[in-house]
Amino acid sequence: MTHAATPSEPNRRAQIAGFLAVAMAATVGGALAFQYIGGYIPCKLCYEQRIPYYVGAPLMLVACLASLLRAPAWAVRSLLAVGGLLMLYGLYLGVYHSGVEWAWWPGPTDCTDVAGPVDTGGNGVLDALNKFVPPSCDKAALRILGLSLAGWQAIAALILGTVAFKGALGKD
Repeated sequence: MTHAATPSEPNRRAQIAGFLAVAMAATVGGALAFQYIGGYIPCKLCYEQRIPYYVGAPLMLVACLASLLRAPAWAVRSLLAVGGLLMLYGLYLGVYHSGVEWAWWPGPTDCTDVAGPVDTGGNGVLDALNKFVPPSCDKAALRILGLSLAGWQAIAALILGTVAFKGALGKD
């Protein structure tokens, strides 16, 4: 016996996708606020951690619209699953970055403890202002309740990934 879709089922997936779009945008928006309002300069790994959100938020908007426009369930489920995979990748990046900060494993060689004496080229300190030295990936700029921003991003990615996979794999 086949199950006929009720009007509320596409709306449930639309709500999940809409929530994910807003939550992903808020998460990366928080990171941008720490950068531009709080003055915390991100390291290389911090920038990489934003990529799943930059891709995921618009993708979840597409999933929301697809659900509202009554696209086939497999299409909406697939979009939600891709969102879950993006958050799984974000979780990996957050755990990896946190482990680098806690010195559990080495970080990228081009991102650890690079801040040192700045070569002024013999022209003085003012000329050195044009030489930007990015922050090191192995030093947390801020800890909130014992976790760095990378750790909090990992928690956000875990929660959002779980929601996305539940939406993709949930019963019709």
